[in-house]
Amino acid sequence: MVKIVQPSPADRRARLENALQQVADGDRQPLRLIYDLTSSKLLAVILQIVRERDAAEDVLQNVFIKVWQSAGRFDTTRASPITWLCTIARNSAIDSVRKSGRRGEVSDDVLPDIEDETPDAEDMLCDAEESARLQDCLDGLKSDHRKCIRMAFFRGYTHTELSQVLDVPLGTLKSRIRRGLASLKGCLEGVANG
Repeated sequence: MVKIVQPSPADRRARLENALQQVADGDRQPLRLIYDLTSSKLLAVILQIVRERDAAEDVLQNVFIKVWQSAGRFDTTRASPITWLCTIARNSAIDSVRKSGRRGEVSDDVLPDIEDETPDAEDMLCDAEESARLQDCLDGLKSDHRKCIRMAFFRGYTHTELSQVLDVPLGTLKSRIRRGLASLKGCLEGVANG
């Protein structure tokens, strides 16, 4: 029986950082490695927002074009590679939805949650090795805060759209998101220090 050894999160991160640097230097070959290591996660992020497989695959293709064009802007001191890539995927998906118009709603039961944790609460949506900790912290939020955060970060709603969908004043919605993110960050920092 052959035992398959999965690379550690640190090894995957180092491989992605190295591949992004090579792409930034004009080498196209490492783009394949980046795709192999991240495409399923990025597609899941995009599907949360776009909600149609064909459209999500088109967005994913555009994400990798953007990676090719902007790999030189990746900064290891500001974000992990997967967080940077997920940000590109999320923003591309939101742009796609805005260009084509919002699609019909799908219940929470149909769409899986995509979680991530990084030191900054607003950047914590993609890093799988911390997802259990993040899920525990999300579960500890007030339900209205949790719902607003999930809809804004996992489904790409703008504050204005959320205000209309949830039928709450824009200021109230922004306060819920701000308080929820502050609580989430505090929980994540508490878990990390505890």
